[in-house]
Amino acid sequence: MGGRLRIAIVGYGTGGQASALMLSRDGHAVEVFERALELGPVGAGFLLQPVGLAVLWEMGLLDDVLGHGAMVTRLYGQTSRGRPVMDMRYGELDKRLFGLGLQRGALFGLLDAAWQEGRQIHRGCTVASIDAERGSVTDAEGHRHDGFDLIIVADGTASRLRNQVVPATLDRPYPWGAQWCLVEQGDWPWIDELRQRYVAARRMVGMLPVGTRPDDPVRRLSFFWSMPTASLDDGVVDADRWREDVAAVWPEAADRLRATDVPTGLAVARYRDAVHRHWSHGRAVLLGDAAHAMSPQLGQGVNMALLDAHALRDALRVHGAVADALAAYERQRRSHVGIYHFWSRWLTPLFQSDRDTAARWRDRLFHPLSRVPGGRGQMLRVLTGTRKGWFGRFPLSDGFVDTLAAMGRPKTPPDIAGPRVDAAR
Repeated sequence: MGGRLRIAIVGYGTGGQASALMLSRDGHAVEVFERALELGPVGAGFLLQPVGLAVLWEMGLLDDVLGHGAMVTRLYGQTSRGRPVMDMRYGELDKRLFGLGLQRGALFGLLDAAWQEGRQIHRGCTVASIDAERGSVTDAEGHRHDGFDLIIVADGTASRLRNQVVPATLDRPYPWGAQWCLVEQGDWPWIDELRQRYVAARRMVGMLPVGTRPDDPVRRLSFFWSMPTASLDDGVVDADRWREDVAAVWPEAADRLRATDVPTGLAVARYRDAVHRHWSHGRAVLLGDAAHAMSPQLGQGVNMALLDAHALRDALRVHGAVADALAAYERQRRSHVGIYHFWSRWLTPLFQSDRDTAARWRDRLFHPLSRVPGGRGQMLRVLTGTRKGWFGRFPLSDGFVDTLAAMGRPKTPPDIAGPRVDAAR
């Protein structure tokens, strides 16, 4: 596309940030509308997969991200009684690949610092409505902002605007959510593994190494505690009972939370399942969780948002009309996202629900099935984000994979890394 577009982006999460940076670099005039008065991340930590790292590599941010993140080589889940349920290792797909645990604050800060040229952000500005045909947004104060060639709706899982673009065919909250927080890594033994423990599907504890962030050199873990949303909504928490419940599932994880205030030190996460027949209408397009919200079981939310932003940037480069670019963007991304929506919806009740029978079958079959050679390769591709459709592959460029292999393990200051203990493997 030869012309310079005037683009509005609603939401300054990962998808909005990445879009703002890449589109500004292409010479477009970008304005961001963010309802929060103070800019900052929402959430504790997440796992960047190779597909997400590939986008950051192209954006020139891979080295900085690796410098703050924690390399993850294995995902291991077991029952509270020690029975393995999941054991996935990146090296079994490709020895050069790994995941990267990262604090949301680290990625937010790096993306925010990178977008300085042509920066225009309306803080504390809630967009109440959009006019996709006219190319305008109206804020909660009644002020209309006109003249946009493209409006990118990237206001997250609980998007208030998605149905103004295209009515969703499915838009429902999951009955289970989670409590999150960051804790100091200290002498945590599994410094390159995402670890989870389960009691049926009713209780789940997760611990993910997530490294540091630019304003905090202390290496941390992201803690996850699964709960029904009804319990999250009532707001009543007995701190002593809560700690006892966590310790009953995983004593070592509970010990890491000794300095955490309960419940005030815990953030709450809720999830939705949202499906749209189309992602765009007129001059407006959905991006990230606003387009395809799903549960976090596959850990792909941030990665998909980065890929969406990258695909939209590329489509605008190639096609001479906005409508053609939006159609191409949607075709490319839907061909990749669809399988993750399917598996996320199928897997969620096995890990977050009151379906005890399903959980028992999970405990008996999931790990043995994951050891079957053909099935294991498929599972690893889903994990890394490189599955496309039922049998296709999402390509990673040779340049990126070679760069990742050359960089190897991110540099870790020895005085804050903590010892490596392999006895529990």
